[in-house]
Amino acid sequence: MKISKNSVVTLSYRVVDKKGNPLDTGDEPLIYLHGGYGDIFAKVEKELEGKNVGDEVEVSLLAKESFGEFDEELIVTQPRAEFDEHIHVGEQFEEIVEDELSGEEESIIYLVKEVTPEHVILDGNHPFAGTDVIFHAVVADVRKATKEEIECQYAR
Repeated sequence: MKISKNSVVTLSYRVVDKKGNPLDTGDEPLIYLHGGYGDIFAKVEKELEGKNVGDEVEVSLLAKESFGEFDEELIVTQPRAEFDEHIHVGEQFEEIVEDELSGEEESIIYLVKEVTPEHVILDGNHPFAGTDVIFHAVVADVRKATKEEIECQYAR
């Protein structure tokens, strides 16, 4: 079966930076619903259209086409008193914020970058933000999506 709209695709993949340094070794397969649902980078999805099991793709992506540009506004400093005594560098947590333009809620994952007696520095950027990458994938499986998967726009 060829990859087409409303097919569920399983990929073995890896993501490296432009120097070949591994960013994501794809320890778990990537499974997504094909057809413009936003489950995978648009440029990669376009390249996968019409491919079969066993086919390989390698796609160069600019930061804006993948994990996004680095945004200085997503680096925030908060008073240390707002956190418990166990807060530590490397800890992650999610904050739900309202988009000022659309009014819709969105989730930001923050990474604790620094903890001092006075403040905590948080970074809401994706760890690979600002990095141009190469996405390499092998099509491991393709099947028709179920009615439920299409309705909820998510591969199960």
